[in-house]
Amino acid sequence: MASWKKWLWGSIGWSLGGPIGAILAYSLASMANGNSQTYRQAYQNKTTQPGDFGAALLILFATVMKADGVQSKSELEYIKKFFVTQFGKTHAQERMQLFKEILKQDYSTSQVCTQIKSNMDHATRLQLLHILFGLSQADGHVHPDEVKVIGTISRYLGISQKDLESIQAMFYKSTDGAYKILEIDASASEAEIKKAYRKMAIKYHPDKVQHLGDDFQKMAEEKFKTLNEAYQNIKKERGL
Repeated sequence: MASWKKWLWGSIGWSLGGPIGAILAYSLASMANGNSQTYRQAYQNKTTQPGDFGAALLILFATVMKADGVQSKSELEYIKKFFVTQFGKTHAQERMQLFKEILKQDYSTSQVCTQIKSNMDHATRLQLLHILFGLSQADGHVHPDEVKVIGTISRYLGISQKDLESIQAMFYKSTDGAYKILEIDASASEAEIKKAYRKMAIKYHPDKVQHLGDDFQKMAEEKFKTLNEAYQNIKKERGL
C-alpha cells in the first residue's frame, strides 16, 4: 500500500485536494481495510498533470457506468484496456481495484466537475469528454441515460453544446455527422467549411494536451484524425 501513497500515476497535484481528493482518500482507506492513514495531501498546482487527469477520469468513468444501473463486462474491459494501454499491465489491476471502490461511493458530480473546471484548461476538458464517449460505446449499446449523464457532465465542465455535439458525432454516425464534427450546418458554403476546419484544427490539435504526456497526447491524435476524416468526407461529397 505504500506505493499508493506515492500515487502510481507519478505526477499529481490539485486533484489530491477538494472532492476528488476526498473520494480517492476514502477508496484507498477502504482498500487498506479501514486504515486511517492519511492518503490525501491538500496542495494546489494549477497545471494539470497526467495524474490529475487520470484521477478525474476514474471518477467520471464511474459516473457514466452507473448511469444506466448496469455495470457491463464490456465497459469494465474497456476501462481495464485503457489502464493497460496508458499505464502498463503492472499497475492496471491496482487501478481497477481503486476504480471498483469508487463505484461503491455516492458523490456529487457537480462538485467533482467544478473542481475539474477550475483546474483544467478547455482542451483538456474536451479530451476528457472524448474518452467518456468511448466508454459509453464500449458495450455496443448506447444507453440514453449514459448520453444524458455525459451531457450533464459537459455542462458542469463548461463545455458548449456545439462542442458536445461535435465530439458525440465522432462516435455516433449520422447523415450530417461530418458537419457536426466541424460545428457547421450542412448548408455551409465552401468558405465557411474551410474556416470551420481551420478553427477546429486549432481546437483539437494534439499539442494542446502535450502537458499530459505522450500517452494521452496519442489519444488526442485519434480525435484530430477523426476531424480530418470528417473534413475530407465533406470535400469528397461536394467535389471540392
